[in-house]
Amino acid sequence: MAAKPTHAFASTLQTFTTDAGVSGQYWSLPKLAKQYPSIKRLPVSIRIVLESVLRNCDGLKVSKHHVEELAHWAPTAERTDEIPFVVTRVVLQDFTGVPLLADLAAMRSVAASLGKSPKTIEPLVPVDLVVDHSVMVDYYGTPKALDLNMQLEFKRNHERYQFMKWGMQAFDTFRVVPPGFGIVHQVNLEYFARGVYKSPQDKSDTPVYYPDSLVGTDSHTTMINGVGVVGWGVGGIEAEAAMLGQPVYMLTPDVVGFELTGKLREGVTATDLVLFVTAILRAEKVVGKFVEFFGPGAASIAVPDRATIGNMAPEYGATMGFFPVDDMTIAYFKSTGRTATEIALFEAYYKAQGLFGMPKPGDIDYTKVVRLDLGTVSPSLAGPKRPQDRIDLGRMSTVFAELYSKPNEANGFNLPANTLSLRHKVQGTDVSIGNGDVLIAAITSCTNTSNPSVMLAAGLLAKKAVEAGLKVQPHVKTSLAPGSRIVTDYLQKAGLLPYLEKLGFYLAGYGCTTCIGNAGDLTPEINATITQNKLVSAAVLSGNRNFEARIHPNLKANFLASPPLVVAYAIAGNVMVDLMTQPVGKGKHGKDVFLGDIWPSMAEIDENLRLATDAKAFRANYEKIKSDPGALWSSIQGVTGQVYDWPVSTYIAEPPFFDNFKAKPMASDAGFTGARVMALFGDSITTDHISPAGSIAEKSPAGQWLLAHGVSKADFNSYGSRRGNHDVMVRGTFANVRIKNLMLPADANGSREEGGLTLYYPPRGSSKPEKMPIFDAAQKYMGAKVPTVVFGGEEYGTGSSRDWAAKGTQLLGIKAVVARSFERIHRANLVGMGVLPLQFRGADSWETLNLQGDEEIDVVIGAALQPQMDVTLVIRRRDGTHQEATVRLRIDTPIEVEYYQHGGILPFVLRQLLAA
Repeated sequence: MAAKPTHAFASTLQTFTTDAGVSGQYWSLPKLAKQYPSIKRLPVSIRIVLESVLRNCDGLKVSKHHVEELAHWAPTAERTDEIPFVVTRVVLQDFTGVPLLADLAAMRSVAASLGKSPKTIEPLVPVDLVVDHSVMVDYYGTPKALDLNMQLEFKRNHERYQFMKWGMQAFDTFRVVPPGFGIVHQVNLEYFARGVYKSPQDKSDTPVYYPDSLVGTDSHTTMINGVGVVGWGVGGIEAEAAMLGQPVYMLTPDVVGFELTGKLREGVTATDLVLFVTAILRAEKVVGKFVEFFGPGAASIAVPDRATIGNMAPEYGATMGFFPVDDMTIAYFKSTGRTATEIALFEAYYKAQGLFGMPKPGDIDYTKVVRLDLGTVSPSLAGPKRPQDRIDLGRMSTVFAELYSKPNEANGFNLPANTLSLRHKVQGTDVSIGNGDVLIAAITSCTNTSNPSVMLAAGLLAKKAVEAGLKVQPHVKTSLAPGSRIVTDYLQKAGLLPYLEKLGFYLAGYGCTTCIGNAGDLTPEINATITQNKLVSAAVLSGNRNFEARIHPNLKANFLASPPLVVAYAIAGNVMVDLMTQPVGKGKHGKDVFLGDIWPSMAEIDENLRLATDAKAFRANYEKIKSDPGALWSSIQGVTGQVYDWPVSTYIAEPPFFDNFKAKPMASDAGFTGARVMALFGDSITTDHISPAGSIAEKSPAGQWLLAHGVSKADFNSYGSRRGNHDVMVRGTFANVRIKNLMLPADANGSREEGGLTLYYPPRGSSKPEKMPIFDAAQKYMGAKVPTVVFGGEEYGTGSSRDWAAKGTQLLGIKAVVARSFERIHRANLVGMGVLPLQFRGADSWETLNLQGDEEIDVVIGAALQPQMDVTLVIRRRDGTHQEATVRLRIDTPIEVEYYQHGGILPFVLRQLLAA
């Protein structure tokens, strides 16, 4: 047997000791810095990645060269180097976790069919799945809402939960947190993260410790950056590779330093701060970059506020929004129930590595520095369609009125100004509704329900409002969906929960609910009034996402706000009420009550914060995952065995991605000719547009498929819950009710038809183009073996790390997406599914090329595939002329070239595992 190669940096393995005398080994960055002195001025986040590269330097997947490259990171260098980052663990939520588990099960089926051991397919790092995306707000405004919603959740998702139970017994490193415990990111922050880790196989007296790091199959995995953990969201496609032993490959990133100074003013919340940060950084174009916070302002804010800022990294476009470890981190770990031994190891390790403490201005060399004085932050909302569109609270009513009649391309609703104030009676009721009416008010999502200061503020505002005699307007659907049971624990201890309930904010579930599109429906009468009168109605939620049709298909204006502002707008009832100058409502004896009368002070919030830092309560809560997972979960019986038997189901089906799998990839030319245009899209096409998570329309291709398979409309559930079935999901691709394919001509007033439609062009010489759903057109093109392409604008694929946005694109036969720019995760997912991402050069766009959608497209790749090479786009017009344009291939790294040539990352990894 060949001797194990000597580690190239063996001398950097050192020993550290805690104050209590516990010793461990670590791969020392200070020791490495003696060889590479510039390490001392590297951003903290880069140094943590460097530790992983150093520790895993095996001469194979991670080489000495990789360590040297990263040790020499320069702030403004051209980014051409590829980092192989080996993560400590992987976290999943159920919408993305179930299809990932289905892919793993399919890999085991392939292994078994080839005579290999199914156990060849086994996660090599710990994997935690939290069931948090499946609960819907069907019931609200009643003390029974939580129980009733959970009962419906288990009824709807029985097949999915059986499949998870199979996964728990089939894979050794796969844990599931059952429904009803909380949102994955809050559970990750409060429970999963342990600070430092050691390998379970390391049984030595002085084991090797290393920092927590992870990827997660949800873009808001970045919430964990608030405790100094390097981690971000990836698609399940990349997460599977990480689980199965592949490093996460990425280009060495720029690191933008964000200096915070000053302190927040009275009446300003962490939510307001994060909306400021999001607007600033989106304008700075930080897509694909690390953002690292530093300075006295960063040092002064508590971990929940840091986590709120880190959580929104996808909204400002960064890979991470990172806060280094310091005394605030240690205080948070103590208050959330970590053991004294864990905390001592955590602190000693980070101090030994020289990674402890908030950097001061001038300590570190950043690519660029952005600054914000916390004292300039003001109360804000964001919307009505994008999280980066911040609106000062005092301008909210004005902005809404302006957007009402602005054209679509200016983010408006293109409706006549003289109809803004009209109201319409809801049939069979005494209620009338109009434009700007708040029809959903939801305290929801990981971003804010993890933050005790804003949750307590909501409770205190509710208390003052009830005492003043205020009530919520009758047309508002209210809900409270905390990210953890701990939230209701401290709201009860503070005596605030009854006041929220008095205003209709009863506990509806512990999960993502409204923010993911699980708001539940409005009444049929309200829906009819909205659609018949083209009303621009509103939702106000404490979430992080407000993309078109995400919250509810009939609510066109969705605003992100702090939890106390959600309560305030539920009382006001309409976003055109100026809360800075007009009364929130009339209280006792008809007295006008203003927002200032009921807004809690910082002192009042601080008085209650101690109730949210009870370490015993945290430990007792999370011990129940094993000891008391709930009767509903315990009653689920899954099949057993190492290979799944794929029973007939409209929820879980064997995915087609390994059909006709061969041990070696079939060589193929990456270019293609004669492609038809499937769609022409504008800017900011989100993964929600491409693959919606919410309700399934009855007349949509997916709805028709479900009906044909015996599923009633009442049991459709959501696209998110059916991601384990490719037949549903491919029909749901580009099926968002608000997506606009600009191939379809505008009407007389300039508005565009909405929905997943296209113009299908039959073979030459045939009849005129036919309008039809994109799925139907794709079936026709694929049947005729005609490739297709999609064109987009800026920020194509922004939003959630949604695998199905790429998987569905591939299954529709789309060979390439050509856009002005791509969001990070979706670009990687397209490559991971074998779809070419192509980026226009300079000022080019499909508009400047005058594309109409009736052209044929060739993609000419004249040489061996190379990362970021130039390729030629040939546009063949109907009049016989043609035009060429140079575009950039956004396959960014050498490993991505391999992924693409194997037909995607999953076949690549499977071939590696089977060969080993």
